[in-house]
Amino acid sequence: MEAYRPVVALRLVLAEDHFLVREGLRRLLESEPDLEVAATCTDLDELLAAVDAERPDVVVTDIRMPPTQIDEGIRAAERLRETHPEIGVVVLSQYGQPAYALALLEGGTERRAYLLKERVDEIEQLVTAIRAVAAGGSVIDPKVVEALVTERARRAESPLNELTPRELDVLREMAEGKNNAAIAASLFLTERSVEKVIHSIFLKLGLGWEPAVHKRVKAVILYLAEDRAAGIAAET
Repeated sequence: MEAYRPVVALRLVLAEDHFLVREGLRRLLESEPDLEVAATCTDLDELLAAVDAERPDVVVTDIRMPPTQIDEGIRAAERLRETHPEIGVVVLSQYGQPAYALALLEGGTERRAYLLKERVDEIEQLVTAIRAVAAGGSVIDPKVVEALVTERARRAESPLNELTPRELDVLREMAEGKNNAAIAASLFLTERSVEKVIHSIFLKLGLGWEPAVHKRVKAVILYLAEDRAAGIAAET
């Protein structure tokens, strides 16, 4: 009989200044056998101190907290990129405008996720993002990806206009951090068909072939974010 192997839990630091939201999130996350909330915080200073003390695998943080209630989640992600690059960060936000997600990605997409707060009720999406950043990947909320794609496609010279509807569907799925099997299941395709579509997308966008999921996401998101001004204009 195979020996029992205990689940090694991912250790989390959770930052959210609203008590009810924070406690609700904590309970949801701790209902997962492979997740452990090591500390909860209510502001940026507490978050950074907790990371130093607990050395978590992943930080889950609201985008706005004290002291300024502006962009503490983004600032925390930037600081941790320098001080603890091995720690994943999932930023939860109510803002679907691309500019916020692009600010998070400026230092790189590895180990970073940007999800809209409405996803909190869909625990599987949040848990998937946590596991993805812990493994070195990245996840961007599909609504934000949709806004990025739409804005870039509006411009006549955009190579996105060369993509077929099927290729655009696969592009969005890729940007969500899905692997080929998950994309195939979502779009009712074979994995071989997905591989061919991805190859075609990268040829049209002038991007090199990268088999690793997080590198594919990085290439796609960085391409879409090439002109950040377009993302900012989309929200004004």
